Amino acid sequence: MSILFGEQKSPDLEGFVKDNALILLPVGQTEEHGPHLPINTDSIIAREIASAVCQRMVSEVPALVMDTVCTGYSSAALKNWPGTIVLQPETVIDALCDTCVSLIEMGFRRIAMLSIHGNHQGIMRMVARKVADATDVYPVAVFPIALGMERFLEVAQAGPEGSCHAGELETSLMLHLAPGLVDMEKVTEPNPLRPASRFSKGVFWSTWGRERSKHGYYGDPTVASAETGKVAFDAIVEETAAFLAEFCKETS
Repeated sequence: MSILFGEQKSPDLEGFVKDNALILLPVGQTEEHGPHLPINTDSIIAREIASAVCQRMVSEVPALVMDTVCTGYSSAALKNWPGTIVLQPETVIDALCDTCVSLIEMGFRRIAMLSIHGNHQGIMRMVARKVADATDVYPVAVFPIALGMERFLEVAQAGPEGSCHAGELETSLMLHLAPGLVDMEKVTEPNPLRPASRFSKGVFWSTWGRERSKHGYYGDPTVASAETGKVAFDAIVEETAAFLAEFCKETS
């Protein structure tokens, strides 16, 4: 049976509701990713993570993956390069809230939004709170990159400053997941981030304002590899599935 929500018939969904299925909602974005990655990078990675997590979990927990949300909010600085679609944060919040509430009205109680797009972290947290206030059902916002970061840094060539927007991590993931869409000949130099401030865990200061990007990427995509991408992807999927298994136990 398909794991895709959109391929189910209505009676099939009734069965998933009765089984208290987990619904995975990948939240991507359409935005420039330097000269070497496609503008749907965030959507591809979010979709592939959600699909792999679902496949990993379905033997123990009924689960479905919804169609990927492919447009959202990005900082205005990304408009310096063609390819970025910007929806206002309020629009994204409303759309995600309405989606979650619709699922809850169907009878679903386990909902997980997954995104690798940094600009969506605050938005998804707000959605989780608003939906809970409105329905007394608590969806979860998951940021899979953070869950796999420790393992990635063990194999990364450029260190913590080498991975941000379209840097070593995202480029490696795309070389693993969709190598035909990556043009490594277009990246000829790194654009490393400055080392993190000791205050960085307690403040938010947008990278796009703190440091200017020359080519629409940050970090060092020149050292990216499919091998690194596989290690990172496997770690992300493993940790995300482990968390969601815990989530499902507490929402049984």
